[in-house]
Amino acid sequence: QKKSKKSSETLTFKRPEGMHREVYALLYSDKKDAPPLLPSDTTQGYRTVKAKLGSKKVRPWKWMPFTNPARKDGAMFYHWRRAAEEGKDYPFARFNKTVQVPVYSEQEYQMYLHDDAWTKAETDHLFDLARRFDLRFVVIHDRYDHQQFKKRSVEDLKERYYHICAKLANVRAAPGTDLKIPVFDAGHERRRKEQLERLYNRTPEQVAEEEYLIQELRKIETRKKEREKRTQDLQKLITAADTTTEQRRAERKAPKKKLPQKKETEKPAVPETAGIKFPDFKSAGVTLRSQRV
Repeated sequence: QKKSKKSSETLTFKRPEGMHREVYALLYSDKKDAPPLLPSDTTQGYRTVKAKLGSKKVRPWKWMPFTNPARKDGAMFYHWRRAAEEGKDYPFARFNKTVQVPVYSEQEYQMYLHDDAWTKAETDHLFDLARRFDLRFVVIHDRYDHQQFKKRSVEDLKERYYHICAKLANVRAAPGTDLKIPVFDAGHERRRKEQLERLYNRTPEQVAEEEYLIQELRKIETRKKEREKRTQDLQKLITAADTTTEQRRAERKAPKKKLPQKKETEKPAVPETAGIKFPDFKSAGVTLRSQRV
């Protein structure tokens, strides 16, 4: 009975719904190992949770009118909008950015802006179009009254407009202020467009010739780089050989160090025996001690 109670008290881990057996075996074991350090939520299983529709109250929408502040004609439009947002401003009205085109008086024009090539009526027409089309000079050139006024290019219109803006900024600025005046170089713009027209009007033969010349130029550059690399390697070898020869010459010229000479060890003095000479027995064989005396 005790064993059965112990077995019944042991906790059994149930595999979550949708989890494969192999994955569950990696997470849990019979030895009750410690759970993984990374947090995991398996309460909903590993299947895609379906959207619970109808759990919250739906926000009502209404078909309501609105006006666009960017338009000056008072046009009325309609769209679907949440009922809670009724009476609020049009959300895209914040993108209505307009260019501030300067306005000049008659006195300022006569004193500072007068030009023999431009009349005041033509200048007024240019600035009116600049306000209407937000300085889109291509559109301004298209809508320009070329019948009433002199035929102008886009560069001429830009040059006149920016010249007047710079002149008014200089006149109206307080003394000592640092001005950021826009500058337009009409000559540079004309040359740029002329170069683009020439580039666009090339014949297929000219395009092929240009591509061939570009390839030849690349080949010349690669050969030049290889030649420079060879000269650098050769220079390295020459410098290395020069350094070795200089080291050898320096070693030859350097005086050799004299080794300290060892003094001959004095032999111990042997006292000479006066008048007694002992014979030398160099022959092999047995000798008597009495023969040596």
